[in-house]
Amino acid sequence: MKLAKFLTTTAAVALLASAVQAANIKIGASLPITGGLSVSGEKHKRGYELCTKLINDAGGILGRQVELVVSDNRSDPATAINQYERFLNVDKVDAVYGTFSSRLTFPVASILSKYNMVHPVPSGGALRIYEQGYKNLFYFQVSAAEYTGKDVIAVMKDIVASGQAPKTVAVVSADDFFANAISAGLLGQKVKDPATDKEIADLAPGYLADAGIEVVMQEKWPEEGFNDWLNLANSIKRSGAEMIVGLTASAEEAVQLTRSLKTVGATPKLVYLSQGAQTEFIEGVGKDAADGVLIHTTWHKDVPFEGTLAGKPFSNADFVKAFEAAYSVEPDEDSAIPFAVCQGIEQAITGANSTDNAKMGEWLHARTKDDPVRTVLGRFSWDERGLAKDKEHIMTQWQDGQLKFVYPKGEFEGVVPFSYPKAGF
Repeated sequence: MKLAKFLTTTAAVALLASAVQAANIKIGASLPITGGLSVSGEKHKRGYELCTKLINDAGGILGRQVELVVSDNRSDPATAINQYERFLNVDKVDAVYGTFSSRLTFPVASILSKYNMVHPVPSGGALRIYEQGYKNLFYFQVSAAEYTGKDVIAVMKDIVASGQAPKTVAVVSADDFFANAISAGLLGQKVKDPATDKEIADLAPGYLADAGIEVVMQEKWPEEGFNDWLNLANSIKRSGAEMIVGLTASAEEAVQLTRSLKTVGATPKLVYLSQGAQTEFIEGVGKDAADGVLIHTTWHKDVPFEGTLAGKPFSNADFVKAFEAAYSVEPDEDSAIPFAVCQGIEQAITGANSTDNAKMGEWLHARTKDDPVRTVLGRFSWDERGLAKDKEHIMTQWQDGQLKFVYPKGEFEGVVPFSYPKAGF
């Protein structure tokens, strides 16, 4: 009898636990925790995990705790596709968070669209992602990567003295979705859908030509396995380019490129890199080599963005404080962006009063400049493609070992003078 009673009690407890678990809101995220994109993938995981913990500590969403389900896609597109399929068909998640990089986001977008899921994108800026006609894409950054060059050139037009801006440029890049997208805008190329060869956009003449900067070198390295950095750096130096544009797929590539430019003694006036806002960059290249390097970003720890979390005000400063308390290091944009994605989905579920993705999508599409999603990246509303409206990049520069906020001027406090020209590596 005692055994029977024990088993009955145990079964009841198990059923109760199961019921509680079923009441959780399950959210799936496939991230590159290992492989070539692992540095950013691990940081995205931290951003999602911290936001989830803070929401649960405040009582959850609609009175339900959030269960975050993260899988490692090993930086592989096919694996990412399979994992999102599993989230929806096996794990039965209520919602999803996006992955890192355009290379993974592009194929994942079609899967999530097929299942009519809201697809909040933390890091996937290639324009071709947003020209497929998917209804519930929401990009939590400034705009498509093709338009990044606009803000790079704006720094030179608005800050560098007349006649002192670079007249020649070397553009070197990874053969990667994201890097190719920025390159297309800078060089004025046509953007095509790789599946249909349909022209998406003609970006001629390009931001560099429009600014009167001559391209004296252009080279692309393969997506995987490239290690000939010194030869690349020597070619850049021999070109005599006054400006170097390095478009990389990862922070590690930015480190390798910068180290090699230092080794060969390149002396450009200006260096712009598409990656390098991460602490791994300054640790990898050293203060002197990094000094003067310009990097676009969506986030900076000193920008006074005001968001909400669990229905209460939650500023960018609050995020920095919470992240440091949780991980004993300062955050960078690779953690801030997914944190903002989590904020957006929490607001969508609350606003729709449901985890029904159709209703969540309707609520997100209804956001406006005056009634936006509020995050640690600022305010968001989106166009019909899923690209953010009325946003521009924060331009940062490494100065004396610190990533400083240099542009736009006059919009926020804390902007420091732009250091120019770069005094070598």
